[in-house]
Amino acid sequence: MQLKLQFGYGMMDHSRVLIDTWKGGSVILSPRDLSPVQLERLAGQITSLQGGDVLLDPQFYLPYADHERLTSHEYWPSAYSTEGFWSGSDIRGLLKKLVALNKTLGCKTLILPGLYTDQVDDDWIARQNAFMEEARALTDNPLYITVALAADAVKSDESIDELLAASEKWDVSGVYLLCEHPNGEYLVTDPSWLSNVLDLVAGLKLKGKKVLAGYCNHQMLSLAAAGVDWIASGTWMNVRSFPPDKFRAPYDDEIKQRSTWYYCPQGFSEYKVPFLDIAKKQGMLDKLAPPAELGSAHADVLFSGIQPTSARWTEQSAFRHYLHCLWSQAKSARRESFDQTVDEQERALDAAEDLLASLQAAGVKGQLRDFTTSLDVNRAALSVLRSSRGPILRRKWANL
Repeated sequence: MQLKLQFGYGMMDHSRVLIDTWKGGSVILSPRDLSPVQLERLAGQITSLQGGDVLLDPQFYLPYADHERLTSHEYWPSAYSTEGFWSGSDIRGLLKKLVALNKTLGCKTLILPGLYTDQVDDDWIARQNAFMEEARALTDNPLYITVALAADAVKSDESIDELLAASEKWDVSGVYLLCEHPNGEYLVTDPSWLSNVLDLVAGLKLKGKKVLAGYCNHQMLSLAAAGVDWIASGTWMNVRSFPPDKFRAPYDDEIKQRSTWYYCPQGFSEYKVPFLDIAKKQGMLDKLAPPAELGSAHADVLFSGIQPTSARWTEQSAFRHYLHCLWSQAKSARRESFDQTVDEQERALDAAEDLLASLQAAGVKGQLRDFTTSLDVNRAALSVLRSSRGPILRRKWANL
């Protein structure tokens, strides 16, 4: 499993620096956050780096979206009609412009549009099929179809079954999967939601599809057990979960509510820096330091012996630390066998639980980014996956 960068607000320099540091990697470009000129410039900068690669997310989840920058791109329809778009030349025109833009940006794989839905039904499937059928005649590049699901659709066993059945006929190389978190949560506390995401990913992989799961945070490292190929993440919370309202004009960017968080990878939790002061007072700061094997030096100053709040640790360092740790964790999450992968996931959850209990007893709290309430969610989802898909995943693991 590999990490791709999910582009969001203010990520141009982060993208360049991290791809250069990693000597390879991919950025999923966001028309919502980049003007046409910026798209082309950043794509050229990334592809000029060793191993650098870009993908373009069309972000056509909501055809009536009115975000000014998103709708300013040439491929976006000037007017959308439910009746006319799907039966006329509009869909073909959108895809022709997308193909041309992907070529200009140097994208080797084409992400096709896909509509956000709260129910997988015949109408939604027909529109997904329309994107795929029109695109096949326009490019020889590998095609990935966007599957953008509302939280209710993810939690619906019937919708997951319908989607997997429909995907049998999809003539595409892969799926770009976006799953809205329930109740706007950052760390999901609904075990059925996570269980269904794992089941969907495993089902798609077993049907021979590559799967790129977008808008992820560290909780989705669990997707390694389902055989996912890539997860994508970014800086702000709105690129670590999938908020559809982000693509509407009134959306209030969370950058107005800046806080600097430290990611403790072995605890799957994040902490505001003042709580690291508490850890230092309690003689527990070293327990929060990232394992050396993850290779992140971005947080070294916090563990240099001075009071963490005196370290002037920057937001830039916080984001790069998070993404570098997640990049390293993703690389090591998949093991040689299905059972080894699940066993390692469960071992890491047990270790995190012990660490978090000792930190909390000492007054070191992650608040809304504390993973404690999600530990059993991940355990439950992994248990269901082992029971439902385990036998076939064991047999097919080497080929997934």
